[in-house]
This record gives sequence, C-alpha cells and structure tokens, in this order.
Amino acid sequence: MNAVITAALPVFALILTGWLAARWRILGPAATDALNRYVVYLSLPALLFRAMTQVDLAQAAHWGFAAAFAGGIAATFLAAFLGARRTQKALTDRSIQGLAASYANAGYMGIPLCLALFGAESLAPATFTTLLTASVLFGFAIALIEFDRQQAPSLPSTLLKVGRALLRNPLLAAPVLGLAWASTGVPLPEGLDRYVSLLGASASPCALVTIGLFLAQTETSSSGPGVLRLVAGKLLLQPAVTAVLAFYVFPMPPMWAWTAVLMSALPIGTGPFMLAAMYGRDARVTSRAILVSTVASVQTVSLLVAWISAHPLP
Repeated sequence: MNAVITAALPVFALILTGWLAARWRILGPAATDALNRYVVYLSLPALLFRAMTQVDLAQAAHWGFAAAFAGGIAATFLAAFLGARRTQKALTDRSIQGLAASYANAGYMGIPLCLALFGAESLAPATFTTLLTASVLFGFAIALIEFDRQQAPSLPSTLLKVGRALLRNPLLAAPVLGLAWASTGVPLPEGLDRYVSLLGASASPCALVTIGLFLAQTETSSSGPGVLRLVAGKLLLQPAVTAVLAFYVFPMPPMWAWTAVLMSALPIGTGPFMLAAMYGRDARVTSRAILVSTVASVQTVSLLVAWISAHPLP
C-alpha cells in the first residue's frame, strides 16, 4: 500500500488536478491545446533526448524487451481489429480501433510512473516503449489508413506519407537524436545538459495535468460494448500477453520485464483520438475509451504497482 501511495497516487492526483482545473474553469478550453503542444513539442522531447544521451548502448540492447512489448501490442491490435469487423466495414475505422486498444499512454503517464516506481534506471526501457508506441505502432496504423484512402494504393506513396508523418513526430525525433549523440561517446556540454534537464523536468507534471484537462472535456455518456471491448483489451489482454512473453519467453533483466508489463497496463493514450480527428472519422468511441480506461486504470494500475512492490527487484 505504501508503494501505491508513493508511486501511483501522485500520478493520479496530478490528473485529478487537471480535471478539477478544467471543471472549476481555472484553465479554459484553450489551455488543453496549449499545454499539450508544450509537452509534445518541448518538454517531453527534451526529457526523451536527455535520457537517450545517457544510455549505455552496449548494455541497453535488450531485444527480448522490444519483442515482448511489441508482442503484447500486436496481439491486442489484432484482437480489436478483427473484433470490429461486424460494426466497422472500413479498413480506416478498424485500424483506429486496433490502435485504440493497443496504444498505451507511455509518454504522458508511463514515464512519470516508471520514474516514481523504479527510478532513473527505468528511463531507457520506458523511452523504448514510447518509441515503439509513437513510431512503430502509430506508423503502422497510418500506413493502413493511407492504404485504405487511396483509390489505387501504391506502396511507395504510402511509405512516403508514413515517413513524413513520423519525421514530424517530435516524440520519435528527440530520442533518435539522443541515441545518435550517445553513439558518439561525447557527453553533453554542461550548459546544454542543464537546459534540457530543466525543460524535461516539467514534462511529467504538465503531461499528467493535460490528461486531466482532456478528460474533463470528454463526453462520458454511452460507454457501449465497443468502448468496453477496447478498454478490456488495453487494461487486461495487453499486459497479460506482455507478461507471459517478458517472464517466460524472452530473457531480460527483471526491471525491464516489469517495466514492459507496467507500460503495457497503462490506459489508452490520446494518439487514436487525434488520428481519428485528423482523418475526419467519428472520434466519440475513442474519446470515451480513453476516459473509461483512464478511470479504470486507477484501480488496475494501482493493483499492479502494489504487486510489483511486493516482489522487490533483485
């Protein structure tokens, strides 16, 4: 219980702070977009960049970790994608549903939670999950959507559009640049390191408050079977598959295994909602799934944190 209070409670308390700030009109509707842009384009990229510059590349190549986390994503995406065939005929809509079921809130919620529970050593695996989520999974969904939207689908054209979308994603560019810097073996200059450290330190609280602001503006009615299917896939199926792969199939250090499971158990991030809105699709199901999964994760993630704390790392 002490670990839940220490690690999970501050995370959910910051989300509640943002929710209350919106409900009490301390921060208006424009604050959500402004704070979201600050996190996405400035503070979180700074945190990810600095984290990757400090990674020991020789010790960080845990391919089993990537396989376990990606395996959980693939199983959940496929289950939601196939489950939506009866209600969603278009490939675009099924792709967004698959994305919603498997898109963990890694950058906004996962990194702060990992830092609180495991400390700075968990930044490397937590950042890799953010890369897999924001680049590989997001890129795959965009590829399916672009393929569906073209009357005469062309693989080179689709890949070009996906590449452009990913290059414009700062959550991908920042850690990749950090890894490139780390490969040189040269430490960051002290002034630059201090700058990105200060900027990155604001990422966690601002991101969590932004989630609260977003949830306060999300419709809460009509959580039908489609929403519940997405939530069950995200909070139950994905961490279960990842746990089996992390502990019984692929070898990796215990902290990396628990990080994979914890990041898989996070609620749905805002990526599917933004993608649905960007392509002009009905975003009500995804927005409600984000809300329901985030509220439900107060219990599920807290239970997982308590379980992890009861089994200390060697």
